[in-house]
Amino acid sequence: MELILNLLAAPGSNVVVTLLLSTLAYSSPLILGALAGLFSERSGVVNIGLEGKMLAAACATAFVGQASANPLIGLVAGIVTATIFSILHWVLTQVYKIDHIISGMGINAIALGGTSLIAKTYLDISEKEMPTFPVAIYYIAAWVAAVTVWYLLKTTRPGLRLFAVGNNPDKSRQMGLKPLVIRFQALLATGLLTGLAGALIATNAGKFSEDMTSGRGYIALAALILGGWKPWPTLAAAVAFGFFGSLQLILQGQNSSIPGQFWQALPYLITLVALAGMVGKNRAPAGLGQP
Repeated sequence: MELILNLLAAPGSNVVVTLLLSTLAYSSPLILGALAGLFSERSGVVNIGLEGKMLAAACATAFVGQASANPLIGLVAGIVTATIFSILHWVLTQVYKIDHIISGMGINAIALGGTSLIAKTYLDISEKEMPTFPVAIYYIAAWVAAVTVWYLLKTTRPGLRLFAVGNNPDKSRQMGLKPLVIRFQALLATGLLTGLAGALIATNAGKFSEDMTSGRGYIALAALILGGWKPWPTLAAAVAFGFFGSLQLILQGQNSSIPGQFWQALPYLITLVALAGMVGKNRAPAGLGQP
């Protein structure tokens, strides 16, 4: 992200090119997060906890990567951490039948408090240089994941089973399917993708900082809703949000009469307007939130 900002600030820079590069940087974690939510919610598990999973993954990636001086170990730690949170979400909602929204909010609260505590406790580690993979690898992974998710959901037997469980868990049981198992597998995929999203956010920043996801998990969930819980429309919505997030970088400082905070809030305002305009137009999976 620092590279993008430097390009934007460079004299004579091509605004179109830098806007496209910045859109790629902003939208890639949103794509991964939205696809993670797609797996979860298509299986019938409401996942407002995407934000917490991404934040926990970013923290684990940064601190374990810094402590080990190995980017691969950091990435694995981020994915494992997000997966553990996803399994916790599965246990709370599917085993103990806790309300999905309450469970997701609890996961977000745990992640926010836990990562803040770690950041304040291990300042000596956070000051070290974070070893990273080239950020382009994550960008490629986001788009490859989109194609892979589309293929899995539309053309494979596991994808059809996921749709069946998410649309009608009772009928799927009568057909011999096991919603608990299928939802567990879906949340493992959610853990993998939110882990990659968190690792990308940490890699872009070069280190971990408190609440560094800045609501991107919620924007990813909004992209999923706007996309009608379908892979390609969800991808398009995530890219659109990424575009507006990038646009605010250019607009900041262009008009001194408008406070910079307004441009910073622009992506979130657009998210709210878009969601308000889609109320009642997109149908969620019929079995979403059902046991």
